[in-house]
Amino acid sequence: MFHFATAAAAPGGAGGLFQMIWPLALMFVIFYFLLIRPNQKKQKQRQSMLQALKKGDKVITIGGLHGTIVEITDDVVVLRVNDVTKLTFDRSAISNAIAKDTATEEVVSKS
Repeated sequence: MFHFATAAAAPGGAGGLFQMIWPLALMFVIFYFLLIRPNQKKQKQRQSMLQALKKGDKVITIGGLHGTIVEITDDVVVLRVNDVTKLTFDRSAISNAIAKDTATEEVVSKS
């Protein structure tokens, strides 16, 4: 009698399993396109920005310090903060590179 009950429940169980897995797979796809993929794009943009840094670029560090690159190696950046002060940072400590057009516009607007 129990054998008959389990045999009758088996075909319905496979459909139930598919119905349980389908929403989980859909949620994974949604998470991938909403969370993982945009984060990968941001990381790729940041990496390309860090690789494109060169001497003379104006940058902002993750601590909010503004400076101009005077020396750069594979993993170290030396910034000139003012006429006298030079500070050494890891390349990964650079948060943002200021476009040269923006920097000249700021100087013109302050004058």
